[in-house]
Amino acid sequence: MAPSTLFLLLSLLFIQSSGDLQQHSEEGHISVVISDKGLDFAKDVLIDKAIASIVMSQLPEIEDSVQVPLVGKAQVVLSEITIKDIQINSSTVETGGDTGIVVAVSGATANLTMNWRYSVSSWLVPIGVSDSGTATVKVKDLQVGLTVDLRNQGGTFELILLDYECNVGEISIKLNGGAAWLYQVLVDAFDGNIASSVEDAISTKISEGISTLDSLLQSLPKTISIDQTAVLNVSFVDNPVLSNSSIEVEINGLFIGTNKALVPRSSLAGLETSNSCEGSPKMIKISIHEDVFKSASSVYFDADTMNWILDELPDQNLLNTAEWRFIVPQLFKQYPNDDMNLNISVSSTPVIQVTNQDIEATITLDIIINVLESGQVIPVACISVDISASFDAEIKGNNITGKLKLIKFSTSLKWSKIGKLHMQLIQSMASTVLKTVIIPYINSQLKRGIALPILDGFAVKNAQIAYARPWIEVCSDVSFSGDSYLRLLPASVS
Repeated sequence: MAPSTLFLLLSLLFIQSSGDLQQHSEEGHISVVISDKGLDFAKDVLIDKAIASIVMSQLPEIEDSVQVPLVGKAQVVLSEITIKDIQINSSTVETGGDTGIVVAVSGATANLTMNWRYSVSSWLVPIGVSDSGTATVKVKDLQVGLTVDLRNQGGTFELILLDYECNVGEISIKLNGGAAWLYQVLVDAFDGNIASSVEDAISTKISEGISTLDSLLQSLPKTISIDQTAVLNVSFVDNPVLSNSSIEVEINGLFIGTNKALVPRSSLAGLETSNSCEGSPKMIKISIHEDVFKSASSVYFDADTMNWILDELPDQNLLNTAEWRFIVPQLFKQYPNDDMNLNISVSSTPVIQVTNQDIEATITLDIIINVLESGQVIPVACISVDISASFDAEIKGNNITGKLKLIKFSTSLKWSKIGKLHMQLIQSMASTVLKTVIIPYINSQLKRGIALPILDGFAVKNAQIAYARPWIEVCSDVSFSGDSYLRLLPASVS
C-alpha cells in the first residue's frame, strides 16, 4: 500500500493546475524540470507520509477448515488482521523513454497483528473444543512495482496504469497462547492466505489510487485568477518529457484577460531552455519565458488599467501653480494659486525583454497637467516620458518578485495650451515624480509577484535565479512545510 500511495503523491508534487484545449503545435512558456534529486526527495518524503496513512489498515477476515491428525476437523478464523507498521529497505523511481514512470520498492517488511479462534469437533470429542487468542505476523521481502504514464488529454494529464505487481517473500507467525498443533496449522494452511491477502490489498489500493488521482488531475482548474483584470493560463502543453534522469512538464503560462476565452498563443518552436544555473545540482528548475511578462503587460494595457490620477506628492506644493511660477510663468499667470493634479497613463504597451543579466523594460508615459479651478478640471499640457528601467528578480516564498530600477528617461512636450515649456526644468520635475511616486508605486504592485508552480505544502529552498535570454530560470531545492497536499487525496486512498 505504501508504494501505491507514494506514487499518487509523487505525481501531484510539482503539478499544481491544468486545463485548456490541447494544442500540439503550441509550446509551453513555463517549463518545470524535476531532476533525479528532486524525484528522490519527493520519494523519501512521500514514502513516510504513505506509511503513516496505511498503518492500522485491516485486511479481510480469513477462514478455513483444516483436518488435524488425532484432533479432528478444526474450523480456524483469523480476524482483525491489522497492519501495524511498514519499513522500507530500498526504493527507486525511474523515468525514461517509452517505459513510463517506474516505481519500485524492494526488501520491505510489514508487521501485522491478528486475532485467531478455532473450534474442533470429532467423534473423539463430541462436545467440541474451542479457543481464541492473538498473534503477530512479520511480512518479509515485500516487493512492489508499478509502471504508469502521464499523457496530455485536452490540456490536463491523464494518468494511465500500465503494469503493476506485488509479491510477498516470506511470512513468520508468532502465536500468543493456543494449542501446540495450531502453530503448524497456521503455517501450513494460512501462510499462503495471509500472503495473498497482503498482495491483494496492495494491488487493490494501487488500482483505486490511480483511478482517483486520474479523476483529480482532470478536475484541476484551468486558470489561476490574478485579479479582476487578468488570469493566468496554467494548462499543460503536450505530454511530459521523460529522460533517464528527469521529468519535464510544460505549462502555457500566459496571462489572458478575464473576459477572454482560452486560445492558442504564439508558438515558441525552436526556443529551448538552457542550463544556466551554477553550483551543485538542484531538485527543480523552473524556466519562465519573457512572453509571460509580455502577455501580462499586454493584458493590463489593453484593459486600460495603466493609468492613475496623482494628487498627492511628498512635496505637496508641487501640485499648486504657485510653485510653478518660475518654471512655467504663463501657467501661474493664467491660473494663479490653483491646485493641480497629474493624469498619468501608459501610452503604449510596455516592451519587456529578458537579457543575460536582468529583465529590461521600456515604458512610455503621458503626463497630463490638470489645473483645478472652480470645480473644473482643465488640461493645460501633456508631457511624454520615455523610461528605460531594469528589473532584478528575486524569490519571496513561492513567488517570483523583484524591483524596478530606473536607468534613464527623457521628456518631450506632446502638446500645450500655455505656450512653450522649458523642458530642462520639466525634466527635473519629472525626475522627482518618477523617483518618489511612480517607480515606488510600480514596485508596490510588483510585490505580489507571480506564483511558481509548486504544490501547497512545499516551498522552494536555496533558490538561485539565472538569466538566459529569453528565459529567466529558477533553480531550487524543495522543502516540505506541511500536510496540506494530503487534502487532495480522499480518505479511501490512504
